[in-house]
Amino acid sequence: MRWFAAALVALALTGPAAADGCGKSREYLLEGLAGDLPEPASNYQILFKTCQEAASLANVKDAYLLRDGGIAIIPKDNALTATAETLSQFCERFPKSTARFLTAREQRRQLTIGLIVTLSSTSATSCKKIRGLI
Repeated sequence: MRWFAAALVALALTGPAAADGCGKSREYLLEGLAGDLPEPASNYQILFKTCQEAASLANVKDAYLLRDGGIAIIPKDNALTATAETLSQFCERFPKSTARFLTAREQRRQLTIGLIVTLSSTSATSCKKIRGLI
């Protein structure tokens, strides 16, 4: 029965990602649909709060939790100056986090929740490194 419920959730979340990415990506991860998580579930609850606050930044259209502990951001304006300002605000508020901006190309692909949560944030520079803390 549990696999059936997981399959129903997976089917519901396979459409294109839309607003409320934080909640949908948290459910996807905690339901185990992205496989075994590298972090304890409690860390994703904390990450969820960070995601919600990040989603409230001025240039953020939507935000998502990533399986590896980063936050994926879809900016409203993908211009370099706009994303730099958003990254600056993000790192000011969340100095221990990592933000990964979805590129215009990735956004055109209409990624599903399942694809977004498995994106890697390792290529993104962490706020710790940006702020010179490591």
